[in-house]
Amino acid sequence: MTHTALAPAPFEVDYGHVEPIAVYFDDHDPMGIVHNARYPVLLERAITPYWTARGHYFDHNGPSTPDLFHAVREFSITYHRPIRGAGEVLVHFWLDTFGETSARYGFRFLSSDGRTCYAEGHRAIVRLDQVTLRPTPWTEAAREVALPLLKPERSLEPEEVA
Repeated sequence: MTHTALAPAPFEVDYGHVEPIAVYFDDHDPMGIVHNARYPVLLERAITPYWTARGHYFDHNGPSTPDLFHAVREFSITYHRPIRGAGEVLVHFWLDTFGETSARYGFRFLSSDGRTCYAEGHRAIVRLDQVTLRPTPWTEAAREVALPLLKPERSLEPEEVA
């Protein structure tokens, strides 16, 4: 699959990052609205380019950094309005926390003009050791990429996840 460059986000945010993403026909349910189970995929479509552009990506050799070996611990979303039809939406995402071994993203799905919030929520992830599958610390490289995503009142807080 090739990726088509989407227009840059039409507005600035005070924190985090805004990524335009494409919503396709197959993201919809029989009623013509984005299926609730597709939102985690759409969120991945937004977060992945941010990290890829900063050296954290998967290719035929596997992950470029050990920080990509992580698992979703929690995903919560509140739906406000349905996304109808194919086209572009914006995903505003940020980090509420970036701890020793875990991170908690906040996110919003917005209309292409940024005026309508379709859904919002959070997603927590845990970095895992590839051998033991136990939580393990993020690298300094990941911390450098994460820092600009932190919401201003938040910090790189130590946070342990068992």
